[in-house]
Amino acid sequence: MRYVDQLPCAIQEEKHVTIPMEDGVKLSARIWRPTASDAEPVPAVLEYIPYRKNDLASTRDAINHPYVAGHGYACVRVDLRGTGESEGVLLDEYLEQEQSDAEAVLAWMAEQPWCDGNTGMTGISWGAFAALQTAARRPPSLRAICIASFTDDRYADDMHYLGGAMLSDNLAEAGTMFAYATCPPDPAVVGERWREMWRERLDAARPWVLEWLRHQQRDDYWRHASLSEDYSALRCPVLASSGWADGYSNAVTRLLSNVDVPRKGLIGPWSHKLPHLGEPGPAIGYLQEVVRWWDHWLKGVDNGVMDGPMLKAWMQESVPPSTSYEERPGRWVGEPSWPSPNIGEAVFPLRDGALGMPDGSMEQEDRVRTVQSPLSVGQFAGKWASYNAPPDLPYDQREEDGGSLVFQTEPLPERIEILGAPVVVVEVAADAPVAQVNVRLSDVAPDGRSTRVTYGVLNLTHRDREEAPEALEPGRRYRVRVPLHGVAQAFPPGHRIRLSLSTSYWPLVWPAPGPALLSVYEKGSALTLPVRPDDVPEDKALRPFGEPEGCAPPAVTRLSEPEQAWTVSRDLVNYRSVLDIVKDRGLQRYEDNGIETGLRACEKYSWVGEDFGSVRGESAWEMRFGRPGWDVRVETRTVLTSDEDTFHVDATLDGYEGGRRVFSRTWNEQIPRENV
Repeated sequence: MRYVDQLPCAIQEEKHVTIPMEDGVKLSARIWRPTASDAEPVPAVLEYIPYRKNDLASTRDAINHPYVAGHGYACVRVDLRGTGESEGVLLDEYLEQEQSDAEAVLAWMAEQPWCDGNTGMTGISWGAFAALQTAARRPPSLRAICIASFTDDRYADDMHYLGGAMLSDNLAEAGTMFAYATCPPDPAVVGERWREMWRERLDAARPWVLEWLRHQQRDDYWRHASLSEDYSALRCPVLASSGWADGYSNAVTRLLSNVDVPRKGLIGPWSHKLPHLGEPGPAIGYLQEVVRWWDHWLKGVDNGVMDGPMLKAWMQESVPPSTSYEERPGRWVGEPSWPSPNIGEAVFPLRDGALGMPDGSMEQEDRVRTVQSPLSVGQFAGKWASYNAPPDLPYDQREEDGGSLVFQTEPLPERIEILGAPVVVVEVAADAPVAQVNVRLSDVAPDGRSTRVTYGVLNLTHRDREEAPEALEPGRRYRVRVPLHGVAQAFPPGHRIRLSLSTSYWPLVWPAPGPALLSVYEKGSALTLPVRPDDVPEDKALRPFGEPEGCAPPAVTRLSEPEQAWTVSRDLVNYRSVLDIVKDRGLQRYEDNGIETGLRACEKYSWVGEDFGSVRGESAWEMRFGRPGWDVRVETRTVLTSDEDTFHVDATLDGYEGGRRVFSRTWNEQIPRENV
């Protein structure tokens, strides 16, 4: 990234500004704005997240917000109620209170003397959720949004559930927020009230996974704040982006398809990162695109920002399997609209134990093939949403395929490119009332190495409706549809396309209550790929992206070394298998305010042999904050286990000041399984 120290506007920074809410709670904001805005008001842009503007998110904030401010905007970075130096408590994600607060913040911004009354919202992940959800409420000052790595469907396309099956990220994200929501404010900012504010957060804390487990199917809890319930609610322009290695790759194209507002989409090869910080690369000059977006929609500049394709996507070339990549080779392609007139369907029938070519013939015998996967299928699946730290992309799929039902093509006679969401339609029967079918699409090189391209999951009890799942009738034949995550991928000539079906995908997906033998009938079963020509003339005319730019981050001194680990192990004496994940930032000091922080997160997923009752997930966090005279620590631990009928949650929360434990609480709760 190129750090920019000369910007069009001189800027000033206010590190702690309080914004009053209707109930008297004050939210804490950090503001960067042009110095001249005291006399010449400018549009204002809000980022609204729970990740601590004063320390843990300050490096990223300092790259992004001064850059945009230096191009003529007031950038307002607010910590949600109950996080950072904002008062109150944070009890769950995306509650009505959160969105009401966002509306109040926007109204406050629009009334400030340095704001011209026009506002926007921006962010990645939670910040993007907040922007989209707030925009659907149509606050009067909000003119446009710019969002990355988001979803419009909180049930079917977030880190909680996928295809009606529960993701292990449901536990992992709950562990993350269990820690973040219980951290103390900075005494240097809020004064002696810090202990009172911290105690209020600790007293109100509860493992969020408990609430998420109480809603195992689509209901009003998930419908709230899901734009997919009413796309017409969005009335302002949106610039939406994500990455193919992210868990949120589907939402961009779904938004382009369903909203009726000026819109642009951008999907790169990235993990859960902003595009100018994108990993795997290539990263792009995203902040320049953001400035152009705001210039047009907040200032009325006729800069051609809406020219060109509706969607720009990175067409990925074939690569060997790896858990991380510095760069993904490929090229940018453009689509004038979505769905695109450039994309057609190619149907690959399941035939004779293989994947037939799309030659127009769908003649299939009614052969049946069976699979009952070991729990080990999925140990090389990587994360639902890659963060690329530690390396967390799927590894070589050959070992996974050993416990799967595999159909593959002959070596391809010519190159095939796909853009969009593949779909598998398959006829199945199971010998259990609750069962899964997990589908993987892989690129198999001539040497046999297999790189997962995309995947999909279906809890078969959700085959008809997400609102009211129904147990399977053992032995009965069902025709089901399994959509896979959207992707752009090239398959070279000589490679094979492989379709793999398994009954487990643990630990990415929490297993069904018990083993199931799945019968797959070839007749009527097929893979449909969204095939795109590799010679669309408009691709060559795409405007190139600039070099990644941002402002230089403030000085941070590393006081201890970070640690990253992703380890799969198996004990062949007791047959216990474990996936251990460690993400430790190490201890570091932010030199602009003297705060020292430490963050260590550990996830552990284990099982014994083929004992479905042995599966266990654990998320443990330690977060430290200090400076001379102030030393606090929060430790959280959440353990999730299950038997055939029940989920079991055991959790602890401990707070320490000066090495002395000042708070401790334990939870031991059971939640019935509902066809999950």
